[in-house]
Amino acid sequence: MNTFVSTLYRDLTCGAAAILITLVLGAAFVRSTSVAPGQAGSARVLALQTTHGWFGQPEPAVLVD
Repeated sequence: MNTFVSTLYRDLTCGAAAILITLVLGAAFVRSTSVAPGQAGSARVLALQTTHGWFGQPEPAVLVD
């Protein structure tokens, strides 16, 4: 196999993998943001929304002198 064909196969394989990864991540993002917090959805979405907040501390920090 010559260098051109080898490089072409490698580039096509990497491109196909990049497209597949992008589609999977995009579908996961759309699924996770399809229902607003507090709205009725599937049981799985409701189970995930029972936790208080996704980022940061669940309650404000208390400053102690």
